[in-house]
Amino acid sequence: MSGPAQKPDDTARGRFLDALRMRTVTTDISPSIPHGLRVATAYAWRLLVVAAAVGVLIWLVIQLNLLVIPLLVAILITALLWPVFTWMLRRHVPRWLAVVIAVVGTIAIIGGLLWLVVWQITDQWPSVQERTLAAVDEFRHFLMTGPLQLSEKQINDFLAEGLKLLQEQGSALWSGALSIGSTIGHIATGTVLAFFILLCILADGAGIWRWTTHLFPRAARPAVTGAGAAGWVSVVNYARTQLLVATIDAVGIGLGAYFLGVPLAIPVAVLVFLGAFVPIVGAVVTGTLAVFLALVYNGPWIALWMLVVILAVQQLEGHVLQPLLMGSAVKVHPLAVVLVVAGGALVAGIPGALFAVPLAAFVNVVAVYLADRGWETGDTTAGADLIWSTVPVERRRRKTSRREESA
Repeated sequence: MSGPAQKPDDTARGRFLDALRMRTVTTDISPSIPHGLRVATAYAWRLLVVAAAVGVLIWLVIQLNLLVIPLLVAILITALLWPVFTWMLRRHVPRWLAVVIAVVGTIAIIGGLLWLVVWQITDQWPSVQERTLAAVDEFRHFLMTGPLQLSEKQINDFLAEGLKLLQEQGSALWSGALSIGSTIGHIATGTVLAFFILLCILADGAGIWRWTTHLFPRAARPAVTGAGAAGWVSVVNYARTQLLVATIDAVGIGLGAYFLGVPLAIPVAVLVFLGAFVPIVGAVVTGTLAVFLALVYNGPWIALWMLVVILAVQQLEGHVLQPLLMGSAVKVHPLAVVLVVAGGALVAGIPGALFAVPLAAFVNVVAVYLADRGWETGDTTAGADLIWSTVPVERRRRKTSRREESA
């Protein structure tokens, strides 16, 4: 028996579906796309998404810089104080007393350095001012009698042009002067905020960290805890190593200025010490002050020798201290240090240059830890150091004794 006859509508629908399938097959060009191009495009759109996320993050940081900068400053100061602070906790010093000693000691050291700078400048400023005026007169005499053979009128005309330029920019200077009040207010607010964050981290760093990890899904918390702890250890190593590098820079340039007879050698050394926390460029910029003082006070030959001393110290830092000390401490290549400092300065100026290296070290260690799945391989030393060193010693002893009794 023959089957039931197909309806005309079913036949037409089947022909239409067959034609649509044929057209789809003929227009599908995916088999003809090379495998390398598929891989490249897959990487490309993922990189675009990552770049967009990083761009949004940088934009948010720039918009919230009045909050982000004090936070980063407090974290960096905490990293500097961390070895001494944890040492006091291990010696059974009460936490509140350890916080007071660390904070008050830091304020005393910084205040003492600043007082030393002010005292030295006040003591030697009249002599430096006199020598500076004499150097200016000598330079005017050189312009008039030297190869340029400038006349008194030409020199005065150049000075008049400079004053005229300043007057033309008077509106910009006035608006900048008006903004000084807000800038000082921002600095004062940021200082108070950074001080408060520092106290909170020292007083309850473990509690803050536990609250932060609870923002992540439960399954991701071991990875977050281990990665953050490893990154924190790298930041502490960076701060400790940078403190040593800054001390060597300050001692080297300060001793060079002292033996060459350059005035204000101690203030120069202190400024070099503070400026050295901005890697690569900080000590050079502050060292130029010593060259300027040597030029106006001691003459060009002493200024040349002062420049040689600064370059020698910088070569020692760049070729010995940074590769051996900083490279092993933060696991970042010196070339990467230069690039991230330059990039940070382009994006965020001085704060960007200051925080570029510790951020790069943190990101590098975190990425390596997550890629190696360190929380699964038992690499918990860094995490234990972060958590246990912030827990009061008495509570730690009680937990240890309870574990021993249960065992």
